[in-house]
Amino acid sequence: MKYIAGGKIIMPDGIVTGRALAYNEKIAGLTDDIPSGAEVIDAEGRFVSPGFIDIHVHGYMGEDVSDGKAEGLKVIAGGIIENGVTSFLPTTMTVSEGEINAAFDSVRSVKEKSRSWKGAEILGVHAEGPFINPSKKGAQAAENIKKPNAAFIMKNADIIKSLTMAPETDDDHACIKHLAAKTDILLSMGHTDATFEEAMSAVEDGIGHATHLFNAMSALAHRNPGVVGAVLASDISCEIIADTFHIHPGLFSIVAGLKQKKLVLVTDCTRAGGMPDGEYSLGGQPIFLKGIECRLADGTIAGSVLRLNKAVDNMLKHTELPYEAVIDMVTINAARIIHEDGRLGSLGAGKDADIVIFDDEINIYRTIKGGRTVYTV
Repeated sequence: MKYIAGGKIIMPDGIVTGRALAYNEKIAGLTDDIPSGAEVIDAEGRFVSPGFIDIHVHGYMGEDVSDGKAEGLKVIAGGIIENGVTSFLPTTMTVSEGEINAAFDSVRSVKEKSRSWKGAEILGVHAEGPFINPSKKGAQAAENIKKPNAAFIMKNADIIKSLTMAPETDDDHACIKHLAAKTDILLSMGHTDATFEEAMSAVEDGIGHATHLFNAMSALAHRNPGVVGAVLASDISCEIIADTFHIHPGLFSIVAGLKQKKLVLVTDCTRAGGMPDGEYSLGGQPIFLKGIECRLADGTIAGSVLRLNKAVDNMLKHTELPYEAVIDMVTINAARIIHEDGRLGSLGAGKDADIVIFDDEINIYRTIKGGRTVYTV
């Protein structure tokens, strides 16, 4: 048995001090007694948290999921582990069907290995597209957009954990209804120009989430609430990119107050993440990184270079929320909506020993995956 002592331990029912967290491959629980000679990590007053989960990440350190390279996935996983991310959903773009299939196959080839490699574990794929609305395509390539096709998703249901689509392009919501009935895939509306009524109807038929709330969707207006209004008025979960660029930080508290346990922080990170300013690519299109902004040549926002630990820090700095509430947004909230909360998302006894130690500004000092230290400063 190993122990972490001297920390502020973020447990499901609050922050605990003065006790130690015992673990091996799984969390054993809190204790007051550490045996003589035991392996002990001194957290030195820092926070001890469940490992972070990113359900929307396209790339990092020059690599992109849509390249369809197993080695690239390993680079991404090894990079984001340094940001406290212990599990993630590699996210594909609206690229050609052949490229999407190649990306799915690359994830299949390493998914099981990822539980023991020196990086974040792959939980499955987030397919962002190709069933989106051309009018809200953002940085997605218009020529690769397709009508919703449940058969294509069913062929890959073994690897897809989340699907982003525009519900108004799905005739009679046939695809949504089929997937909701036959799979546990998280069906998310995004890159959508649906009306409020269309969005609410899609929620009734099986949509359970919204991809990067506010971005690439019909906006909230007082006579036309749009998709944003439907998300805020319904009980579905949603994600935000809390980099202070994609949405104004003044909205952080409003969304958190309305969505509470249904709010998840994501990065939507591209291959430019962790890299210097310059030109990169996303979905076959050139993107240009300057500071925290990624854009196409025409100025369209194209993903981000956000680190998930920085998203947590931004949320804390721009709200009055307590640490444990914000940490939920990158741990148990995310685990719950993709049906992984049985083993991930908290430091409860019996959960996987995925643990992060960080300071007040969410600088990561140690990342533990399955009881093994895989990153330390």
